[in-house]
Amino acid sequence: MRPSVSFYLTFVLCLCLGLLCLLFVGCWSSHWRGGFSWDGSALQFNWHPVLMVSGLLVLYGNAAVVYRVPFTWEQRKHVWKLVHAGLMLLALLLSVLGLCAVFDFHRGLNIPHLYSLHSWVGICTVVLFTVQWVLGLAGLLLPCSPPWFRRSLKPLHVWIGKAVLILSVTSCISGINEKLLLSLNGSGNGSEPYSSLPVEAKFANFLGILIVAFGLVVFGILSKSEWQRPQTDERVHILLNENNT
Repeated sequence: MRPSVSFYLTFVLCLCLGLLCLLFVGCWSSHWRGGFSWDGSALQFNWHPVLMVSGLLVLYGNAAVVYRVPFTWEQRKHVWKLVHAGLMLLALLLSVLGLCAVFDFHRGLNIPHLYSLHSWVGICTVVLFTVQWVLGLAGLLLPCSPPWFRRSLKPLHVWIGKAVLILSVTSCISGINEKLLLSLNGSGNGSEPYSSLPVEAKFANFLGILIVAFGLVVFGILSKSEWQRPQTDERVHILLNENNT
């Protein structure tokens, strides 16, 4: 079973869009928002969009499609399960660090926590991501999990994975919009209001479009059954386990 040229083109597009998302969010935070620090100031907040886009979106999306890369099909699936789990863990750690950055920033300026819809969706996304990773570790990676549990968990694992991707895109674009509304308000800070669409607003809006495009491409790769890894090795492993029990 050989993947079509369309897969390679889509996968390259996925990688390019992911890199553009990282480049744009880094440029936005460094050029227009003043750079980075970890001192409770607004510069610490700038780590939040960078870490969330990097971990919760780009790294998560690429980790989700790692099984679809054709050169992995001829190798043991367990090895790529470890790669998948490791990339997902790194994405989760970056996301948690991004939350730490914004919560610490809020504490430093006495700003209430979790007051916006963006923050609610973001917290739900990270919590669901954590549940997804723990379930995947317990049910699909550890060899002690029973075969019936693996079979029952796999559809749920796939569904939650797609749900986290959708929520990640929603969290990122709502966060961009919220930050622009709070920052570009024309209240004596020398910047034009958001409604006049200054250069920063155009740049950040385009970042949002890139994020949506990346999410759609990853979702398309995950949804195309012809691009799934052949399951013969996993079925043999399950049958052998069932025969030994």
